[in-house]
Amino acid sequence: MTFEEVLIQKPAERAQCTGTALEEVLESAKDNDSLTVGVYECAKVMNLDPDSVSFCVLAVDEEFECDIALQIHFTLIQSFCFDNDISIVRVSDMQRLAEIVGDKAGQLEDAHCVLITNPAEGSWEDPALEKLHLFCEESRRLNDWVPEISLPGR
Repeated sequence: MTFEEVLIQKPAERAQCTGTALEEVLESAKDNDSLTVGVYECAKVMNLDPDSVSFCVLAVDEEFECDIALQIHFTLIQSFCFDNDISIVRVSDMQRLAEIVGDKAGQLEDAHCVLITNPAEGSWEDPALEKLHLFCEESRRLNDWVPEISLPGR
């Protein structure tokens, strides 16, 4: 999908399309062993090798909205992503995200942050990832710096 095609989509179509693209990218990254799951694990990767990070997903649900420590971590992760030109989105269904990333999540609490990294041997190309980058770029133009995406249900 080209940037122009993304721009002419209606907001509801765009949200559904990006949710599906995010699910595809997460499953592909899991298959390529290019996922990092968990706030602390993601912080370690960002600190050690920020150039390897391609995309960041933050997940929160109502149970954790008042968790001040988690919100501080989110603020720091968002700032790091902005400083390093890493596309970042938010999802509100942490349980669904944990289902998608599968055994990588371990416990449900660990699925608050998911990074998609490039494999050590080089960058893997994924059209769905490019679609997500375009969505994030367009959202930033509309001053929506951390857009929220709804993951499709099973």
